Amino acid sequence: MINVKEDISSEQAHLAVLSKLPAITAAFWVMKIAATTLGETAGYLLSMTLQVGYAMSCVILLSCFLVLLIIQLRTKHFHPFLYWGVILATSTAGTTMSDFIDRTLKLGYPAGTTLLATLLITVLVVWRLSTGSLSVTDVRTTKEECFYWTAILISNTLGTALGDFLADSSGLGFFGGNLLISSLLLITLLAKYFTGFSRVTLFWIAFVLTRPFGATMGDLLTKTHQQGGLGFGTIGSSLVLLGILVFCIWWSKRRHTDVAQPA
Repeated sequence: MINVKEDISSEQAHLAVLSKLPAITAAFWVMKIAATTLGETAGYLLSMTLQVGYAMSCVILLSCFLVLLIIQLRTKHFHPFLYWGVILATSTAGTTMSDFIDRTLKLGYPAGTTLLATLLITVLVVWRLSTGSLSVTDVRTTKEECFYWTAILISNTLGTALGDFLADSSGLGFFGGNLLISSLLLITLLAKYFTGFSRVTLFWIAFVLTRPFGATMGDLLTKTHQQGGLGFGTIGSSLVLLGILVFCIWWSKRRHTDVAQPA
C-alpha cells in the first residue's frame, strides 16, 4: 500500500535539494521581517551611531554582500544561515544605500523612492523577458539567481526609502507609517487566500512591503520618545533582532533537516 505522507515528504525533500532557496511559508516571512528590521537598525549603527558615514558604509556593506553572494552562487544546495546572511547583507546595505541617495546626494525621499521603484520594475521586467518567469519557487540557474538577488537588493533599498518617506515626509510618523504598511500587507495576505490574483505578483508585492515595514519598525524601535519611537537605540534593537533571527534560522534548519530525512 502506498504511503501518501512518505511520498509527499520525499517530494518535498527532492524539491529542497533542487532549490537553493527556502520554501515560502509563514516562517519565511517572520525571518524576512526580522532580517529587514535588523538591517535597518544595523545600517544605522554603522553609518550613524559609529559615525562611519553613508558613503563608506555603502562600500563596506556592499563588499560584505558581494562576498556572501559569491559563496551563495557557488553552493549547490540550500544553506539557511548562508541564505539569510545574504538577505541580511542586502537589507543592511540597502539601508545605507538609500540614505546615501536621499541624504548625501540630496535627492530627497520622494525622488529617491521613485528612482528605486523604477529601477526595481526595470529589473523585474528584464528578468521576466529574459527567463520567462518571475517565480521564486523555480530558481535553478545562476542567471535566475543573479536576477533574484539583484531584485532583492533593490527592493530592500527601495523599502528603506519608502519607509523613511512615510515616517518623515508624509506626516504619518513612525507609528502611522507602520500602520499603513501593516494594512497593505494584510490586504496582500487576504488577496492570496480569497482571490485568484497571481501568486508571483503577490509575493513581490509582499516582499517589497516587508522592507518598509521593517524600516518603520526599525525607526519605531530605535528613535527616542521625543521623536515618536520606543527608545531602544540601535545597539539594543540590533542585538534583540539578531537573537530572534538566529533562533528562527536554527529552527527552520532543524525542521528542514527533519523533512529531508525520510521517516
